[in-house]
Amino acid sequence: MLTILKQESFLLLALIAALVAYPLEHWLLHSGQVVALTAGLVLIAFIVAASMRVAHQAESLAEKVGDPYGTMILTLAAVLVEVVILAIMMSNEASPTLVRDTIYSAVMLDINGILGLAALMGGIKHGEQSYNDDSARSYSVMILTAMGVSMVVPEFIPEANWKIYSAFTIGAMVVLYALFLRMQVGPHSYFFSYSYPDKRRKKEPVEQEPKPVSLALSIGILVFGVVVIGALAEVMSKTLDLGLEGTGAPPVITAILVAAISAAPEILTALRAALANRMQSVVNIAMGASLSTVILTVPVMEAMALYTGQPFQMAMTPVQTVMIFITLIVSAINLNDGETNAIEGMTHFVLFATFIMLSLLGL
Repeated sequence: MLTILKQESFLLLALIAALVAYPLEHWLLHSGQVVALTAGLVLIAFIVAASMRVAHQAESLAEKVGDPYGTMILTLAAVLVEVVILAIMMSNEASPTLVRDTIYSAVMLDINGILGLAALMGGIKHGEQSYNDDSARSYSVMILTAMGVSMVVPEFIPEANWKIYSAFTIGAMVVLYALFLRMQVGPHSYFFSYSYPDKRRKKEPVEQEPKPVSLALSIGILVFGVVVIGALAEVMSKTLDLGLEGTGAPPVITAILVAAISAAPEILTALRAALANRMQSVVNIAMGASLSTVILTVPVMEAMALYTGQPFQMAMTPVQTVMIFITLIVSAINLNDGETNAIEGMTHFVLFATFIMLSLLGL
């Protein structure tokens, strides 16, 4: 028990932060903008710490079941954190564009940020890195379809018909993901795995056998971590909104923070995989996280909109649409030959830098 408590010290600190933040919420919101902003940033740090432990438990489960199930668990854990934070923030009358901007930011962060940096660093260390290009093509076409249906077409839907199209979007996303999931873990599971050459294996140090993972314990800690994150997000959303009010900060900054919180564990996992010359894991994490973010977050938040009767602004801006299409075209070209290199990584990372610049300019 002491060993478990020591391993989960970050999660315990996050719990303590939540227990302290709730009684002090009124004081934090009425002690000035600087105090509120500082509190919001501190709570974000605790949320990231808790999300890292959630991802660790997901990673432990992933190692037990192997790919493609393992990557699926990792990405679903990250999306769960994102959905919880978004749902809580939207319940506090956040910006109607928060969901759209968060999904857009997450895709930019996953494909251009994570995949770009991992391919760049891995390419510098290993040269060309191999993976199964079937997985990249499958992910790309799914992301394009899901974002087109849920975040491009809504621009042309009359306001009077938003409920009908929201219900259609929910159904379309559920059916699309159900079929994809069936193929990912069934007939086409080999799309998402890669058999590395023996010569590559010989160069790697022999890894120790992973310690036995208690399924119930890992699931329990994972669920507990998500609950703690939700509690912290409740106070964080209010203090951050107050702290940023009137500062002139672009609205998308909050969305980027939410996307970064959920993606933080994935970044570390993907970079470790790239440096270990396991590019298949990087592709699965980056592209899988992007797909999961769109195809799972959209129906949950659309259902919330239907329940409350308050629609969200889901249609992307022209600049966002252009950036998404450029990103998917570049990824389709780069991820079409089964090998990545530093040049391809740099192209994605430059797109990520462009996304950050456009966000800072309020576009």
